[in-house]
Amino acid sequence: MPEYQAVALYLGVTAVVVFLITGSIGRLRSARRSAAARMPYECGVAAEPGVGPRFPVRFYLVAMLFVILDVEAVAFYPWGLRLRALGARGLADMAVFAVVLAIGYAYVWKKGGLEWR
Repeated sequence: MPEYQAVALYLGVTAVVVFLITGSIGRLRSARRSAAARMPYECGVAAEPGVGPRFPVRFYLVAMLFVILDVEAVAFYPWGLRLRALGARGLADMAVFAVVLAIGYAYVWKKGGLEWR
């Protein structure tokens, strides 16, 4: 059980910090909000009810695509460091990973997901 004491201490300190931060938010914010603070704000343009162009979702799609494909590519770094220790099995596993990643890139490219319009 002593090996779990550090984990329990860490979780306890984390819980105390979370409760302190959450509890202090209400006391630290201003009690009166201005009219400007209550207005919705989107991309530097004041929102008018029922008027205005549709908000383009394309930016968010490209950003999510970047995050997904970039996070997958990060897996190559530790593999490159341990390539000799992993041997042929590690090379085969990473080849399968690279093929799946390439298929994903090809699919997104064919669908036009990498084009910025």
